[in-house]
Amino acid sequence: MLNIIKHYKFWFAVSGIILLAGIISLSVFGLKLGIDFTGGTEAQLQFSHAPDYAKIQTVLSSENIGGFKVQQAGTNEVIIETKPIDKTEHDKIDTDLKKAVGDFNEISYTSIGPSIGQELKSKAVYELILVAFGIVFYIAYAFRKVTKPITSWKFGWSAIVALLHDLFVVAGIFSILGHFLGVEVDSLFVTALLTVLGFSVHDTIVVFDRIRENLKVEAGQPIEFIVNHSINQTVVRSLNTSLTVLFVLLALLLFGGATIKYFVLALFIGIIAGTYSSIFIASPILVLWQRWSSAKTAKTRA
Repeated sequence: MLNIIKHYKFWFAVSGIILLAGIISLSVFGLKLGIDFTGGTEAQLQFSHAPDYAKIQTVLSSENIGGFKVQQAGTNEVIIETKPIDKTEHDKIDTDLKKAVGDFNEISYTSIGPSIGQELKSKAVYELILVAFGIVFYIAYAFRKVTKPITSWKFGWSAIVALLHDLFVVAGIFSILGHFLGVEVDSLFVTALLTVLGFSVHDTIVVFDRIRENLKVEAGQPIEFIVNHSINQTVVRSLNTSLTVLFVLLALLLFGGATIKYFVLALFIGIIAGTYSSIFIASPILVLWQRWSSAKTAKTRA
């Protein structure tokens, strides 16, 4: 039987190193925000042949529109992102591209103003906070009949700490990718974070539910033994569930389109972090919290 609780310092150290690198990157570089949050335009063009990207770059540079980004979306498709431009500028760019590169069909065109981008950013933060508190209250309610000495609130807040771990891992890695590789985050990134929260808390609840059952079955045993035994009973199930999801995400990452590439990558990183935190972070935190509470109670009585 794996003694996961005994080696909690090692698991915390592994997470600490990853989190420290991510937090430093977030503090220094932040996240590279896409047009969903900063405002701008995005056009997906489909050419009749493989386009010359150098010519596309030249045309856009000559338009004096400021920052822009050209991304391949398929053999004959290109996604162009620019700062906010009006219809006259957009039509001129289309005309110049057709002259220089060749004819194309504009599959989609999206324009987002800066004020809308700021509103989306605020709503994204509110959504994450609302979900976090919703999870705490739900777990506290679901575990309200838990056997002493662990209270239902300890289960809820331990799960939240694990969720914060997952969020900072994903955000930190994307901050590093944004600074060194120019990877931007958009509304799909927020969707990925919310999905990761749901998957991670689901995995954590499975472990916590087994702990709750074992508190009844193995009453009188040390809390370390009960928690460690519960983790060992659920670890295979957690790994199998996560691996099946990761195989699907890996296939999408390798063979999916460019438009969902970083959405899938965020999910991939988040699922790994969520599985890790459910086993190696949430449960040890529960044990340490209970140790601290017991020691505090004993000291008070003394």
